[in-house]
Amino acid sequence: MTPKPTYKIVNIVASVRFDIENLIDLNNIAMKNKHTEYNPDTFPGLIYRIQAPKSTILVFSTGKLVLTGLKKEKDVGPITQKVLKVISKYGAKIKSEPEIKIQNIVASGDLNLKLNLDLMSISLERALYEPEVFPGLIYRMQNPKVVFLIFASGKIVCVGAKSEEDVQQAVQLLLEEIEELGFSGD
Repeated sequence: MTPKPTYKIVNIVASVRFDIENLIDLNNIAMKNKHTEYNPDTFPGLIYRIQAPKSTILVFSTGKLVLTGLKKEKDVGPITQKVLKVISKYGAKIKSEPEIKIQNIVASGDLNLKLNLDLMSISLERALYEPEVFPGLIYRMQNPKVVFLIFASGKIVCVGAKSEEDVQQAVQLLLEEIEELGFSGD
């Protein structure tokens, strides 16, 4: 019987663009909002932390946001709206709907089987395995376009996905390749 892989999304990074009439006054927002950090001498953006769902948003005066730390794709839109509401409250005139783009989804998981990384590195195209440098195999999947870190224990990290469906499909395809080519070390 084939073991069932498990995985979970550990980080979603999204960028948001919107048109504004005037630059966002980051200093004003930072002075009046306790969940923010702003030091233009060290970083040009405002760091805004939200507790539920836990996330960090980088706010730039030009009308760009970077959202990090989310675990569900469906939370990106509501968090964006929450931040835009705060920006508007402090005087920014937003002139367009936000344009949201998922940049990267990171997932970690377990294939629940032991793997022969030496065999995998020889048989898989786009695989790199140098155990004296790093204990995991780096595998660049073409479709969906993701990169896996794969460990002999069966633990995996998947980066570069643009949707939760990409992660699901990539993990399934990886498992199928492992089974088809006999990489399991069990």
